[in-house]
Amino acid sequence: MREDYQQLVDEITATLGAPATLENRDFALIAFGAQDSDDAEEPTLDPVRTRSILQRRSTAAVRAWFEAFGIARAQAPLRIPPDPGAGVFMGRLCLPVRHRGVVHGYVWLLDDGHLSDLELGGPATPTDPRLVRAMETTARIGALLAAEARAGEELGELLRELLTGPPAARDAACSGLHTALRGTADGPQALVAVLPWVPDTGEDEDHPGLPHLPGISAACVIPDETALAALVRLRAPTSLGPARATAEQLLRSPRTAAAESAPGRTAEPHGGDLPCGGGRESAAGLSEARRGLDELPAAWREALASARAARADARLDPIARWTDIGPYRLLATLPTTAPDAAVRPLLDGAHAELARTAETFLDCAGQASRTAQMLGIHRQTLYYRLSRVRQLTGLDLDAGDDRLLLHMALKAARLR
Repeated sequence: MREDYQQLVDEITATLGAPATLENRDFALIAFGAQDSDDAEEPTLDPVRTRSILQRRSTAAVRAWFEAFGIARAQAPLRIPPDPGAGVFMGRLCLPVRHRGVVHGYVWLLDDGHLSDLELGGPATPTDPRLVRAMETTARIGALLAAEARAGEELGELLRELLTGPPAARDAACSGLHTALRGTADGPQALVAVLPWVPDTGEDEDHPGLPHLPGISAACVIPDETALAALVRLRAPTSLGPARATAEQLLRSPRTAAAESAPGRTAEPHGGDLPCGGGRESAAGLSEARRGLDELPAAWREALASARAARADARLDPIARWTDIGPYRLLATLPTTAPDAAVRPLLDGAHAELARTAETFLDCAGQASRTAQMLGIHRQTLYYRLSRVRQLTGLDLDAGDDRLLLHMALKAARLR
């Protein structure tokens, strides 16, 4: 399939005499064309195109600039001027990739002046024949992307049924997914969970906006969790490298409820009832490697718990592995309950600093000097705060059971 896209992009490059780049509607790179030239005066690559090719995705600022020109609604080619402020130093010719009225991607051509003679067409002006041929090729790309999206959605439905459906339906879903994935179903694989994953709000409201990345075997949206589940092929059961690389790309998607790099957005803490917050806007979790599909429901619980922990606690890696989330492995599997009565007063917003102090003290195994150093306070200040914690909760921080209760209650509050 990728070879088909490359061939069609090369056709457009040859037709218009300019290197074309194909991206899906989430601005993830699919294919790009190269243009041979012996011209010593040929300009260097546009930095946006270079970044798209090397990183396989455009930045949020670049996406916002292009989308402001209505490319998602465009029915015909349109020109987009440069914007150095967004890193777009060269204008573009955008060919919207549509199929049956739905946009599935974009073909981009750098407009450094030699495309200025292309007539885009209008009420009184015919479209340049070269552009007509290029748009015919673009329509073929749209049909391929639409077919791929339909196939991906069918796989996604099977994966979602396997991960979250009732036990009676899981066997059928597992069998259907095994047939669809063929040989890869029995190889090493892992699940990636991304939180949050916002459904596509474009013109095609039924389209879930599933990602199309080379390493993903199947993907689905889990509405109850506002999460994405992605099944990733591994090269070996001892390495989660491909799963982590996929998670990194997914976290850069506009579907993650605005990545932290998006202009005008700042991360809100997601600490649940915990006043000290310390969370992040979006995060991903990795399950441990599995062979076969039968264990995927358990793998999904691992991936989702890891993503929830990473989103709640910024001290964890934003792409957290199940084996690295410590006590959250236990807490994430427990039913959600109200905060413990003894700890509830400490979770009031007025006592955020005390809650942070208590959690840090317990994270440091009760070592006062280390806790004071981490918090940047004097030891006497630490002792005063800990005495206030005792007064509020009635818990004795010298007693192991009380320490355990307070520590787990503070961690659980993050997940809420």
